[in-house]
Amino acid sequence: MTSFIRFADALSAAFGKAFAWLIILMTIGTSYEVFVRYVLNDPTPWAFDVSFINYGTLFMMGGAYTLSRGGHVRGDFLYRLWKPRTQAIVDLTLYLFFFFPGVTALIFAGWKYASRSWRYGEVSVNSPAGIPIFQFKTVIVAAGILLFIQGIAEILRAIRCIQTGEWMRAHEDVHETEDELMNKAAEAEAGNHP
Repeated sequence: MTSFIRFADALSAAFGKAFAWLIILMTIGTSYEVFVRYVLNDPTPWAFDVSFINYGTLFMMGGAYTLSRGGHVRGDFLYRLWKPRTQAIVDLTLYLFFFFPGVTALIFAGWKYASRSWRYGEVSVNSPAGIPIFQFKTVIVAAGILLFIQGIAEILRAIRCIQTGEWMRAHEDVHETEDELMNKAAEAEAGNHP
């Protein structure tokens, strides 16, 4: 059980971090478009589509990573007051009755949507550039599969919590800059006082 949870967390993190680099491409593409549009008065026909595709891909492929780190929105004003076992029972119920049916529908509908798009080589209708978008629609299926795998890990995590009374958290791999600065300041202050 623990090994699958760790595997799913690592898989989600690998995809999330790999696709996070799209933010750099989006920044470069948008900056280029702003420059050529407002300085050279020569806008590109592809900028909207490329930023749309990059952002959509980033959003979709980061979903499983966000789930593995407990970053999705929930009703924390109630949830955080409950004991871990109660939280786990609620999570398990919600995953079984809502999450998995929704993600399964996403995978199957996405497959149909993407395969149709690949068959006729779909291009964007939003710009005259005719940017191919069939590969973008495949991201729907890939993101759904990653969410499904991570969802299994979350169910196992809830079962483990019901058994032990404690949540098994994913390894922390990202730290807030403010927290790091506060830790360094506390260490520096502790070093100044004997």
